[in-house]
Amino acid sequence: MNDQKTVAIVGAGIVGVSTAIWLQRAGVQVILIDRAGPGEGTSYGNAGILASSSIVPVTVPGLLRKAPGMLFDRNQPLFLKWGYLPRLMPWLVKYLRNANATDATRIADALYGVLGDSLADHQALADGTGAEAYIRPTDYLYGYSSRAGYIADKFTWDLRRKHGFEWGEIDDFPAHDPAFSPEVGFAINMKNHGMIRSPGDYVQSLAAHAEAQGAQMVKADVTDVVREGGQVTGVRASGDTIACDAMVLATGVWSKALSAKLGMSVPLESERGYHVELWDPNIIPKGPIMIASGKFVVTPMDGRLRMAGVVEFGGLDAPPSEAPFQLLKRQAMAAMPGLEWKNEERWMGHRPAPTDSIPLIGEVSGVKGAFMGFGHQHVGLTGGPKTGHMLAQLITGQKTNMDMTPFDPARFGS
Repeated sequence: MNDQKTVAIVGAGIVGVSTAIWLQRAGVQVILIDRAGPGEGTSYGNAGILASSSIVPVTVPGLLRKAPGMLFDRNQPLFLKWGYLPRLMPWLVKYLRNANATDATRIADALYGVLGDSLADHQALADGTGAEAYIRPTDYLYGYSSRAGYIADKFTWDLRRKHGFEWGEIDDFPAHDPAFSPEVGFAINMKNHGMIRSPGDYVQSLAAHAEAQGAQMVKADVTDVVREGGQVTGVRASGDTIACDAMVLATGVWSKALSAKLGMSVPLESERGYHVELWDPNIIPKGPIMIASGKFVVTPMDGRLRMAGVVEFGGLDAPPSEAPFQLLKRQAMAAMPGLEWKNEERWMGHRPAPTDSIPLIGEVSGVKGAFMGFGHQHVGLTGGPKTGHMLAQLITGQKTNMDMTPFDPARFGS
C-alpha cells in the first residue's frame, strides 16, 4: 500500500468488518467506525442465506407490466408509501430502465463475480476467528406452488444455468419436507449454498476478532472526509477528526450523503426490507427455502424461524408499515399449516439499492485513498466477504483477478 498505514472503515456491517479483517491480514492498521456498533443494521436483519444463486436482479423483463398490479394486491410483496412517490420518481425511472433482458443479463454477470462462491468466501473470511461456528453449509430451495411456476421463471433459471449453477427438482415437495402444505408443491434444490445461524452475532463475532487483532473500534457518526491535495487524511466523526491514510465508505444506504461529500451523486434508494422471527415454533423446515410466489425466505435459525423479504419504497425516515409484517406471517402460515410459536419479534431495515442493482466497489475518481463498498441491495450478507477482500486488494495494490469495471463508482459520474 506504499505509504498508507492506517485505513478508516466507515460502517461495521458485513462489508466493513470483512474489509477490516482482510486488511489486517495484509498488515494494515484499521479503524472501524459505526454509529450503532458492529452488525446492528442491515447485516442483522437479513434472511441469513449465503445465496450464491441470487444473481438475478429484481429488474427482470416483465416487471414494468406486473408492478402496478402488485402494488394494489395485499398478497403481493411490493409496497409503496404513496407520499414518498414524488421523491422516489427520479430514481425509479432510472431503475426501471434496466427491466429488460439485456440489462438483467449484464447485471447478473456482474453480481456473479461477487456472489458466486459465497460459502467459500465466508469460510475463508471466518477461518480462525471463532465466527466460523455460525456458518452452516446447506442446500437452498426455491418453492413453487407447481412446476408451472418454475417454468414461468425460465429467464431467471436460464441466467443461473449460464453461470454454472445446477439443481435438482422435487415434484412432491410436501413428501420431501412435511412442514409444508401442497401450496408449495414443487421445489428446486440448489447445492453448495450456506446460511448463518445468527447474522447479527456472526458479524459481531467477526468484529470482536478484528478488535482482538488490533482494530480500533469507534462508535460515532462520520459526517465528512478530510483531504489535503486530493488525498484523504482523515474523517470527521462526531466533531472530531480521526486521522487515516485511506478510508472505506461502507454504510449501505446511508452512504449517499457522505458520497456527496466526495463529489459523487449516487442514485441510491432504500429497499425497505422486513423480517418476522417466530421463537420456539412447533414446525421446523429441513432447511432454508425461498417461497417464490411471495418472494420471501423461511430460514430456521437458533431457536426461531425467520421470515424475511418484501420490498417497500418509503425512504429512510418513515416508520415500519404493518401490512408487510402481516403478509409475511400470512404467507408463512399458508405454506406451513398449523404453525404456532411462543414469541414474535419484528424488524424493518434498509437495503441499499443503486439504480443498476450493482454495488459500488472501488476508489473514488479524483480523491486518492477514498474507497466505496456499498449498494448490494438484498444480497449484502452473501457478497460481503468477497467485497471486503476486493477492497483490501485494491487498497494494498494487489490484483483482484476480476474485471472491476462494472463496480467502478465513476459510472455514476459527479
